[in-house]
Amino acid sequence: MTETETRTPPEAPPNGTVTQLVSGIVSDAQTLLRQQAEMLKAEVKEDFRRSKRAAEYGAVGIVCATVGVLGLITALAYVLHEQFQFAMWASWGIVGGVFTIVGVALGVFSYILLERFNPLPDKTFNALKENISWTTK
Repeated sequence: MTETETRTPPEAPPNGTVTQLVSGIVSDAQTLLRQQAEMLKAEVKEDFRRSKRAAEYGAVGIVCATVGVLGLITALAYVLHEQFQFAMWASWGIVGGVFTIVGVALGVFSYILLERFNPLPDKTFNALKENISWTTK
């Protein structure tokens, strides 16, 4: 080996300079973050659309069920009055008490279900967390 062969400067990377490589990495990271934001937006929009549809059907169902239950409550109170010779106020009191107990039990059950519900877009957050962990390594 001659002295000129050992002193040659290192060659530039085949794809460009270090500045260009870092610039490319930053650009890719920005693109990735934009895509993650779009994914988050799409997931939230889809969850909102599904929730809205469920709420619409649920509202109509509640109205129909309320009308039906009011008719049944009236009939039950009259059955208690006619069949068991309860006073009318006692018949209504028994029916009202039963429905109050059932309503409170269903309200508690609903509260427990809502406590378990997670409205956050988990898929997007998990992907974003994974991408951040890769960029920090």
